[in-house]
Amino acid sequence: MSFPQPVTNPSEARALLSLPESQLLRQASCLREAAFGRRIDLCAIINARSGDCAMDCRFCSQSRHNQTPVKVFDLLPDDLLRARILTLAALPVRHIGVVTSGGALHAHELKRLCGVLTSLPPEVRPRVCASLGRLSAGQLAQLAAVGLIRYHHNLETSRSHYPRICTTQTWEQRRDTVVRAMRAGLQVCSGGLFGLGESWEERIDFAFSLKALGVRHVPINFLYPHPRTPLAGQEILGADEALRIIAVFRHILPQATLRICGGRPLVLGKRQSEIFAAGANALMTGDYLTTQGQGVEEDLAMLAAQGLEAAGYA
Repeated sequence: MSFPQPVTNPSEARALLSLPESQLLRQASCLREAAFGRRIDLCAIINARSGDCAMDCRFCSQSRHNQTPVKVFDLLPDDLLRARILTLAALPVRHIGVVTSGGALHAHELKRLCGVLTSLPPEVRPRVCASLGRLSAGQLAQLAAVGLIRYHHNLETSRSHYPRICTTQTWEQRRDTVVRAMRAGLQVCSGGLFGLGESWEERIDFAFSLKALGVRHVPINFLYPHPRTPLAGQEILGADEALRIIAVFRHILPQATLRICGGRPLVLGKRQSEIFAAGANALMTGDYLTTQGQGVEEDLAMLAAQGLEAAGYA
């Protein structure tokens, strides 16, 4: 078999859908190995401010428009946030994400976070990422000035599907935050959530939107239908469809880091180890924001069983 080629347009991407799963995953695995070898990038996150979000995202347990029983708390005290960062820094994870609920972190909270970042040991600071909502150009520049390297802000889904999952902000507003972060000199981690009722056409359109923006770090999440949200009754994606999503994204984004995150244990179950065959080269380990994930030791064992290794910190 000749070496698989990335796809360059939506028509080529649609043609992938007719391939047998074994062939599609084999091609995606080849593309992953060509770009990243046998190294897998691990990250972990800290829920640093939880709940009471004014956004009305139909999937989100933290929206005040929904009624999911979750913990609600303001930005963690500085000492506690610093301690949690350092605890994760002792683990073999390459990136440590500080995540806050809400449309955007308040100015006084951002100042506190910048203080925490500057207090970290020099070898830890580059490993910290932030997901703080719709920040301004000046706020993003503040983060870059204190040494933040990467900013996370998901586009969630395609431009056409987005109005069906959120009405309190637009897809274009989310995109503009991504662009501002890039202009501030930050790397951007931006992907989305699958299983929202979107079509394959919308998934492909979404992937090409990320490609056009030049996003190189793409988290892929699968819907966990939280109770008492509008999508509580949404059918859970099958593992085969989830693996196909990863593989199609690998063909469209051959050089991007594809990081499998929320919903991994629920949707993939016993097939979690196949995400690498499908083209993923990164994963979020440990717990998610309001749901339980898979432990670091379990994930490291999963990598070792396939002859893969966790990437270093550089």
